Amino acid sequence: MSTSKKKSAVSVYLDPDVMKRLSAYAARREQSMSLIAEAAIASFLSPDADERREAAIAKRLDQQDRRLARLERDVGIAVETLALFIRFWLTTTPPLPEPAAQAARAKAGARYDNFVAALGRRLNEGPKLRQEIPEEGEEFARSRGDAE
Repeated sequence: MSTSKKKSAVSVYLDPDVMKRLSAYAARREQSMSLIAEAAIASFLSPDADERREAAIAKRLDQQDRRLARLERDVGIAVETLALFIRFWLTTTPPLPEPAAQAARAKAGARYDNFVAALGRRLNEGPKLRQEIPEEGEEFARSRGDAE
C-alpha cells in the first residue's frame, strides 16, 4: 500500500522585482517557478543554511579584519614617516637670519608646489612607501632565514 504525499499549495506575495528574477531564473534552468521556490524555501529552512550563513559572515568579517589591519599599518607608517621627517628637519635646519628668512619664505610657495606635484606623481605612478616596507610577518620570516 503505497501512499503518495500530496503537496500543499501556498499563496505568496512577491515583490515585482523578485518575481521577475524568479521567473528569469526558472526559465534559464528550464524548471518551474514552483520547484525553484520550493528548493529555495527548503534551503532557507535547512539547519545547514544557518551554518552556511554563519560561515559566509565569518569569512566577510575576516576579510574586513585584514583590511582594517592593513589600514592601521598604513596609517601608522604615515604617522611615523611624518614624525621622523619633522624631527630630522627640526634638528638639522638652523634658524636663518632675518633677511635670509624673508627670502626663504618667498621661495616656500614654489617649493611646496613642487612637493605636492612630486607627491601626486608618486601616488599615481608608485611604488608606494607602504609597498617598500615589509609586512611584520615577512620581516620575521627574513630574520629567521625562512624567506626566499
